Amino acid sequence: MTLQLGDTVPDFTQQSQLGPINLYDYAGDSWVVLFSHPADYTPVCTTELGMVSKLMPEFEKRNVKVLALSVDSAESHTGWIADINETQGCSVEYPILADGDKRVSDLYGMIHPNALNNLTVRSVFVIDPAKKLRLQITYPASTGRNFDEILRVIDSLQLTDHHSVATPVNWVDGQDCVVVPSISTDDARARFPKGVTEIKPYLRMTPQPDNGPSAAAGGRASPGAVTAPGRARQHGQAQS
Repeated sequence: MTLQLGDTVPDFTQQSQLGPINLYDYAGDSWVVLFSHPADYTPVCTTELGMVSKLMPEFEKRNVKVLALSVDSAESHTGWIADINETQGCSVEYPILADGDKRVSDLYGMIHPNALNNLTVRSVFVIDPAKKLRLQITYPASTGRNFDEILRVIDSLQLTDHHSVATPVNWVDGQDCVVVPSISTDDARARFPKGVTEIKPYLRMTPQPDNGPSAAAGGRASPGAVTAPGRARQHGQAQS
């Protein structure tokens, strides 16, 4: 099955180290980040699942639930979690699906059809509360994911779902946004009381609307800010 952005994602029920998980029931009215990893007890995956655990407060601020997956057993997940917690200084509490029968992997295209093994690829799916697929990224097995970028995309999706704006290159929460081409400059100035700067007729900037992601989270830091102990803060400048 090939999923495209905007498709309704298929529901499933699968075992995890926390018991059976039904996707739609687990999601409820929340967003979901579903991500697969090639195998338990592997180095890159260990760092990834540890970082997701550290970032859970950031996911929760955005009304996002997390769901990991591999083809290993629930018992394997439980043993590996102890290693993750020990080596990464975290406490993994989110479900890791045990997709031994590859039911979910096949539904979501997580196993390459020409692969010599049945390991899942390093994929990420962002699913909105309407169960629509909003983002899909597959990484090489040798490259760990950047979950700050996943948070940044979720910020953009949640903002642009409610306002006639798009987010420009390297945007992070709190920076200026692009006015969408479908509305006139006069209409934009009426909609965005903070002002609209017309650089070109097709390129117009406005400060991020007040009820965007940062306001909804009570003025939280952008995903580029400190999100785990010892991580460096990034200072982005507003677009102008």
